[in-house]
Order: sequence, then structure tokens, then C-alpha cells
Amino acid sequence: MSTLLEVRGLRTWFGDNSEPYRAVDGIDFCIEKGQTFALLGESGCGKSMTALSLLRLNPYPASHIVSGEVSLAGEEILSLSEAEMEKIRGRRVAMIFQEPQSSLNPVLTVGQQIAEVFEWHFKLDKKAIYTRTLELLHAVGIPDPTERINAYPHQLSGGMKQRVMIAMALAGEPELLIADEPTTALDVTIQAQILDLLKEIQQKTGMAILLITHDLGVVAQMADHVAVMYAGQIVESASREQFFNNTQHPYTQKLFEALPSEQKRQEKLTVIKGSVPALNRQFKACRFAERCDLAWQHCEDAEPRWINNNDHGVRCHLYDPGIDAEHIQSQKQVFSSRLSEVVPAKNAILQVSQLKVHFPIKKGLFQRTIGSVKAVDDITLELRSAETLALVGESGCGKTTVGKGILQLVPVTSGNVIFQGQKLNRLSNRALRSVRASMQIIFQDPFASMNPRMTISHVIREGMLTSKMKDSASQEAKVDELLTRVGLRADIKHRYPHEFSGGQRQRICIARALAAEPDLIICDEPTSALDVSVQAQILNLLRDIQHEFGLSFLFITHNISVVDYLAHRVAVMYLGRIVEQGTREEVLNSPKHPYTQALLAAVPKIAADTHLSKQKLEGELPSPANPPKGCHFHQRCPHVMPVCLEQYPDTTLLSPTHNVKCFLFEENYGSTNTN
Repeated sequence: MSTLLEVRGLRTWFGDNSEPYRAVDGIDFCIEKGQTFALLGESGCGKSMTALSLLRLNPYPASHIVSGEVSLAGEEILSLSEAEMEKIRGRRVAMIFQEPQSSLNPVLTVGQQIAEVFEWHFKLDKKAIYTRTLELLHAVGIPDPTERINAYPHQLSGGMKQRVMIAMALAGEPELLIADEPTTALDVTIQAQILDLLKEIQQKTGMAILLITHDLGVVAQMADHVAVMYAGQIVESASREQFFNNTQHPYTQKLFEALPSEQKRQEKLTVIKGSVPALNRQFKACRFAERCDLAWQHCEDAEPRWINNNDHGVRCHLYDPGIDAEHIQSQKQVFSSRLSEVVPAKNAILQVSQLKVHFPIKKGLFQRTIGSVKAVDDITLELRSAETLALVGESGCGKTTVGKGILQLVPVTSGNVIFQGQKLNRLSNRALRSVRASMQIIFQDPFASMNPRMTISHVIREGMLTSKMKDSASQEAKVDELLTRVGLRADIKHRYPHEFSGGQRQRICIARALAAEPDLIICDEPTSALDVSVQAQILNLLRDIQHEFGLSFLFITHNISVVDYLAHRVAVMYLGRIVEQGTREEVLNSPKHPYTQALLAAVPKIAADTHLSKQKLEGELPSPANPPKGCHFHQRCPHVMPVCLEQYPDTTLLSPTHNVKCFLFEENYGSTNTN
């Protein structure tokens, strides 16, 4: 393979020259033609700014490229004029941005936005542009492209928006595609489709891909070569096989140790202490030294140089042949977990039976009801004291609405929610307020769930409104105690939400939930947007407080590795209904429903020899406003039978703790299955 992109000494700084913020501080790498090059690291390490700098899209004048060279197929592009760069952007190098909703124009149709690329870079008439646009939409797996070409972004799901972004990027037939966290907010099933699509298009066109991510599973599936970025520098670079078989830099090793899994259920997850250092200073030492268990005095005195051994490069004193580091011993602490001691009680603290939450669809001047969105459609589950029940499924299946329905934050259409013996959907608002103190929720977006005008002290004291603690001094003391309990300093209580990182905000939300002294906490995707190191901190914290207070968790997520690490039981949800439910071992190790099997098959596996999953869940979740007749999953099921098109399956009990809703396991139909 020949070199397509070569980057040498690239530096992109923010601010003035007196005290610049060194977002990208001297990086070097090469991408070969047809290669997938993964850039890995925590948020704030400079990955996205690197990508923007390659296209000279870094925000100006806030930031500027200080030095370096970027060569595209032998042509130096940092010295090109803006007019010349416009011929490269979208044509030779295209980019998929992290958030498709904010990247797409809300007032233009999908077809108009893709057509802009053809109009700018190719001399085609309107008919040819329309034909090519349809071909692209079909190529990226958009269903009914003739209909979707006239749709607006808000009318598409997250997965389809990301496919439209890919179509726009591919319209210019680029030599290099930069994909900045293209699957971060997507479900594992949609993520698998997007990754399969990118790999398939790469094989057909021979384009190279620069993949920016913090997901090691995605790296294992996609990458040919991996570079790890930390504090504006690349600290390790290797082929995929070298990287996963022999990680070298202590930072990379910590990232692997922080990943949750079934094997780590009996131990605490490794947490990378501290945070990425402030980049507004001149570094004269190792940038990871403050967080490294293997650091010694030399790490504080000198900046490590780049060491290359058989094309496996690392920036660390431990691998420098000119430095004696044999005396350095690992200071890594091994924690013992007490999860095994948390045995759920036999009594159910929460019982949900035949819960339905339907939202009316209104139309016309008089807002007449013409239908309903069946967000939750006949859910039955129970949760015991000190137990974690994981509720998993794709976005749009109704998981969050189940949580809100349990808390009575949305009107319940029918069914019962019994909490500690009280039927919540029969209580008055006044009676409900007193019960809610025992039931709290941690929302997916911690920043949006806090009042930006309130200090952290006031945010946490909100949770004490129903408690007997009324005097201000006692409440302040309780705030200090809770902040310390969730791993934060008490002196931060006078600051505001915007002054904290995502992981710190989530800890504050956990402290607010604990302030009410609840028996049940509903965790709605609390780690979905966090780096693996911050995710490990939150998971360790949740396990600790469950053991200390005997709390029950309803954990809503689509991250199967988190479920494997944290949950006692699992319920799998599809289009408003639970299709499989059982213990963690039963559901994850022996899944029965075809949807559960597809969900688990789509989870990226972390291994050097990983290849893209052969079992792929096609299509997208149907609309809950118009669910398909019969089994809701039959349109996507590889084992569909005639009866699936006519009837919804009953619950089949596979064991005292494991049940499934599928005709494959009903006596009258199961024998007809021809796998």
C-alpha cells in the first residue's frame, strides 16, 4: 500500500501565544490507501481537533495551526488557499461529524443536502443528480429512498440521520473519509449496521478511513492500525494485532482495565485517577505521570521521547533503552468487590403489571384524536430489594417511558404500579409526592437535568424537600457528606453545573438522588455518553451505594457490557413490550428470542482477530404509532413463520426465572421451525 495522508509535527493551539491551549501538540502519523486508521482516547485529548485541522476547519480565530505539515497524496494542503481547499473538502476528503442532528440543515430535505455535493463538485444535470442521490440513499441502506429523499432531518431516526451523513460524505467519492465518533449515540444494532456499511463501501471503493472513537470494541472491528492520543499527543501507535495482543503504554493498559465485563463482576473496575491535564502550559514531564501507577521521579523530570520497536511506537520512559527502569514495580492496587455479598431479598419492592402508556395523536383544528403512540404496551415486571434489573433494547422501544410511567411522571393508560404495597397510579398527587421520596431517577443527560442557575448545594438540597431535615445547617452538612460519598470534594458545592465535566455532573445527580434516601433508583442510560474511565467510576459508585444502602436499581441501557457487569436480572424490550426476561446468566449466556440473539451478536467484541458480525439485524424499529400486526418483530426476524404475521405470541416459561414471547418455543409451533 502507498501512503495517502502523512501528518508531521501538527500543532493546533487555542488562545494567544502568551498562554496557549495546546489542543494538538506535535503529532505524527500516516494513513495508507484503503486503510482504516483509528484514533483512540478520552474526551479532551484532541482527537476531533486533529480531524478538523486536517481539513483546516478548526474554529478561527479562536484556534490556529501553529506548525506542521499535512500531505495528501504528496500535496501539501496547509499551504493551499481557501479556494483550493474547497476543492478538496467533500471531494478528496470528506467528514462524518459526531452529531448528525446538528450537522444536517433542518430546513432542507435530505435530497437537497446530498444534491449540494453533486452540484459543487460535479457537472451534472438535475435528472442525473436525482438518480445519483437515490442510488446513494439505497447504497447506505435507507428504506424507501424515493420517499425519504423528500424527508427533513427531524423526520428520520438517529440511525437514518447518520446514514444520510454517510451518503453526503460518499457523494464526492473521497479518497479519505474522516468519521468522528460515528456510532457514539447509536444502539448496538444500528452501530453494527453503520460499521458494516462503512467496511462494505471501503472494500468497493478503496477509500481510506480515519476513525475517531473511544470505543475499543469498534476499534477491534474496524481498524487496521491504531493510535492512542492523550493530552494532545499520540502516546502509542501499532497495528491492530500488536495493539490488542501487547498494549504497552500505561494509559492504554488502564483503558482496557476500566472496561466492564462478566469476568470482572467480582472486582472493582480500574479507575484512572485524576483527569486529562490542563493543556494551557508548557510540558516538561510525562503528561500522564500524575495518573500513572508506574511513574517515578524521572517521569516528573523529563518528557518521554518516541520509541519505535517493530512498527509499534510508544511514548514512555519504561520502553526507552537508554533509561534503567527495571526497578520500577507496579503500584496498582487490587480492589476486592463486595457485589457477591449483595443478595437480593425475596420480597418484591416494585411490581408492575400490564402497564400501558399510550400517547394520543391529535390532528386538525379541533385536535381530534386519530390514533395513539403505544410507547409502553403491556409490561409486567418486578424488582426486589437490593436487586439490579437491567432493561435493554433499541432507542424508541419505550425503555425511558417505562421508567417515567413507574414514577408517574407520565399518565398511565392502564395497568398497575405497586411500590412497597401502594398502588401508585391510584394515589392522589399529594399522596404521591410523599411516596416519590423513596423513588428517584438519574437521567441520561446530567446537565439538562440540573438548573443551570442553581449552585450544586441547592441542586442536592432539592432532594431533601420531602425529608424531615428542615434546618439549613443540617442540610448543608448532609450535602457535604453526600458529595464526599460520591467522590467529590465538599468545597465544590458553591459552584454551578457548567463548571464540571460529564462524569462529575453524573456524580452530582447521584448525590441528589441519594439525598432523598430512596429505596429505588431508576438509572436512565447514566453512562451512555461517558468515556470508559469515567464510566468505571460511575459503575463502581453505583455498586458501592447498592451494597451500603441496599438500594434497588432499574438500570435502563443499551450497553450490554455494563449489564453483564452490574445486573442481577435482564429484561429485553422491543416496541413497547418485554420479549425476554430472566437472570443475567440465562439471558446473556443463553438468549432465546431472535431479537435478543441479534442484540447480543451486534455487541462489538474486543480481540485482535475480531471481524464484523455475520449475524446482522436488518431494518429499523417500526413506529409505535403503527405497530405491525402479529409479532412486532416478524419484519426483521430470520425465523419468521406464518403464525408470526397473524398473532402476538404468549409468554412461554423456560425456567422458573426465564420466560420468552416467541412462537419458536410454543409447543404448537416450535417444531415447525427450520433454522
